[in-house]
Amino acid sequence: MKTSARNQYAGAIRSVESGPVTTEVSIEIAGGHVLAATLTTSSAKRMNLHPGQQALVLIKASSVVLVTDADGYVLSARNQLAGTVSRVDRGAVSTVVRLALPGGEEVTCTVTNDAVDDLKLRTGQAATAIFKAYQVFVAVKA
Repeated sequence: MKTSARNQYAGAIRSVESGPVTTEVSIEIAGGHVLAATLTTSSAKRMNLHPGQQALVLIKASSVVLVTDADGYVLSARNQLAGTVSRVDRGAVSTVVRLALPGGEEVTCTVTNDAVDDLKLRTGQAATAIFKAYQVFVAVKA
């Protein structure tokens, strides 16, 4: 599948918890990382989501927040992936940052150049990619 989302992960659905309005889906990707996605219950039913089903997870780079000092904080965002900055590509206004995760996956995020300067981002630095379950798109084969 070709999409504009920088972050694309193949995985298997571990659980589907449906409520009257929304459904939370847990998907395990490479490296044992488990991502949470929240979608409407009508969408989950239409897609016939179920545990064991193969799925593709999509997250836009602009939906990812990068944090360098998350230790000791409890955050409301369900998805928190700790890793190491593997690449920093600075542009005129914004920067693309890649975070290497244990197990071989990477997370890409876009941040302002000011944020890069404020966080003193550099290759090899520990950081955490954070994104809400509502920012995660799920795709399955029809």
